[in-house]
Order: sequence, then structure tokens, then C-alpha cells
Amino acid sequence: MKNIIITIDGWSSCGKSTLAKQLAKALGYVYIDSGAMYRAITLYFLRNHINWLNTEDVNNALADITLSFKFNNKTQQSEIYLNEENVEYVIRDLVIAEKVSEIAAIREVRTFAVAQQQKMGEEKGIVMDGRDIGTTVFPDAELKFFMTADIAVRVERRYIEMFEKNPNTSIDDVKANLEMRDYIDSNREISPLRKAADAVELDNTSITIDEQLKIALQLAKERINREQD
Repeated sequence: MKNIIITIDGWSSCGKSTLAKQLAKALGYVYIDSGAMYRAITLYFLRNHINWLNTEDVNNALADITLSFKFNNKTQQSEIYLNEENVEYVIRDLVIAEKVSEIAAIREVRTFAVAQQQKMGEEKGIVMDGRDIGTTVFPDAELKFFMTADIAVRVERRYIEMFEKNPNTSIDDVKANLEMRDYIDSNREISPLRKAADAVELDNTSITIDEQLKIALQLAKERINREQD
């Protein structure tokens, strides 16, 4: 069977990672969470008090960063490692969420991350989610999805996720964070969030996770079969 590259872009809290993980598992593909890469970089910057407004400081910091994904047999998912430290759960904190879009908008940071992402996709057989995967990282990907949902639905989803980790989280803080990230992601100068012209739009405001997977998996299998011909 010929492998392809599947990209999943879209707004925050649209369930990109959920679909990407399910799709990768169903197809026997590797799942790569590009957002986790930017969050890990953000974590490093915050921990080491990097002045990300200074290009030299940014480049020096990036030179000291190694990112990798390792499969955790216990959780049955790929987890991100920052300089050999498993930071999969640390990077989900709201403090990281508040800064990640700002740091991910830096040209040098995106160049660094995109180069690593493209290297991970050389053998194909991957599902990668993010905000510029189908437009910048893999513009020639065989199948692209763009996910969206009503803002109220996205806020509720993120609130539930954050509340489980931090009961002091307020829904107003979550809403403000999402709106800020949406603005920065879609207005940044480098690789802004855009729907690729050839992407399939998936609006999951009113459909279940299982219904969404069924749609995406059917399209993926059809595309893979076409590649065989």
C-alpha cells in the first residue's frame, strides 16, 4: 500500500489532534503534533527567560533545542520530548497557551519547526495537524483537511479540557485566550492560518467525534486507493 501525507489544519479547539490521532491509528500511520512542537519551544523560552524579541537570543535558544516524538506504550500515543525530557503534559498548561501563538509567529521559530516537520514527513505515512501544515509545511500533501467549529462550542471544549487540569480555570479566561490565539494565528506575517485551496473543510459543530472520523477515514481510503492506480 502506498503511503500518503495527510494534513489537518484549523482553528484552536476544533479537535484537530483528536482526529489526527484517530486517523493515524486507523491507517497505521505516524501521528505528529506540530502544535506540541511550538508549545515545547515556548516552554523552553519561558523556562530559560529567553527574550524572544531579540533575534540573536532566539537563534541561540533554538540551537540548544532538540525535539522528538516517542511512542508511549502505556498511553498508546506519541508524546513530545524536549531535550530528552517528556513534556507532553507540561505544555498543556494555560501559561503556555497564552504565549505559544506569539512565539510561533516568530520567523526563526517557524523556520526551525517547519524544517523538522518536513524531515519527519520524508517517508510519508504520517498525519500532521497544526495551522500551516497544508499551506506551508506540506503544500503538496495528498489529502488536506481544514477544521472549524462555532466559537462557543470551541470555548466549551477547551474549558472542559483545562478545568480537568486546573479547577481554577475560568471560562472567560479560556474564551479570551482562544480569541487572542485566533487573531494572532490568522494575522501573523509568517505562515498565517489559512484554508488551503484544495483542503476539505470539516465543520464539527454539530457532529460527533465518531461521525467525523468516519467521514475523514472514508476520504483517506479513497485517496490512498487513487494513489495505487
